[in-house]
Amino acid sequence: MTDQTTEENEIMAAAREAKARQIAAENTPEPAKLSKWGMAAIGAGIGSAAVAAAVIYANRNKKKG
Repeated sequence: MTDQTTEENEIMAAAREAKARQIAAENTPEPAKLSKWGMAAIGAGIGSAAVAAAVIYANRNKKKG
């Protein structure tokens, strides 16, 4: 039999790296969440852009003059 206690094979290396990533992820703080007003501002911006696009689309074929 071979002595594998001193050698680290691919599976053991991958397991060690995965454990290190898990520990690092647990110590990472959660990203900041947008407040209620922040979400409302984003929604208003998207809504305004949609209305502007609809007006431009509706007026594109009208004859001038």
